[in-house]
Amino acid sequence: MANKTQLGIGAVIAVFIAAYFGIDLNQQKNESVQQPKVEYSDQQSNPTIQNSNPSVASNDQNDRYANSQSQHGLEVIRQSYQRKLSNVQVQSVGRVKAILRDDNDGSRHQKFILALENGLTVLVAHNIDLAPRVANLHKGDTIEFFGEYEYSNQGGVIHWTHRDPNHRHENGWLKHDGQTYQ
Repeated sequence: MANKTQLGIGAVIAVFIAAYFGIDLNQQKNESVQQPKVEYSDQQSNPTIQNSNPSVASNDQNDRYANSQSQHGLEVIRQSYQRKLSNVQVQSVGRVKAILRDDNDGSRHQKFILALENGLTVLVAHNIDLAPRVANLHKGDTIEFFGEYEYSNQGGVIHWTHRDPNHRHENGWLKHDGQTYQ
């Protein structure tokens, strides 16, 4: 009996250590829904998506690549929703379905709901203590996002749509009317 108790305690400690160091215990599940690596530099406000094809230079090709990224992100969100996964970095686009009141408890968040092309809706919780508020946001507007997906039975939440001041989390962003908010 004591050995089972010690094993249980050891398992709990292992889970806490994994959580502390950011080790993904669901790695096998997440491997099939990985996003391409995104790099940031302090000199630029927009993320640079690593592309293995350096010949991609025209705006038309970049638009097609961005659309491909968006479609991939929609698939990642769909799979994450079906598998009830959280802490999944995603990039995609959605249309504003509803604008909610700001959440002013603790860190302030601008909140709105996006309807995605995959049929899901996600709540965006954009930290306006760490990033500028998305200006002139209206129902029906298109928003591109790069942030962390968290499962909820209503579709999910997208957060970390800003820079991490502690440099411990991948920086996120929102794009609206040609402007990047991070």
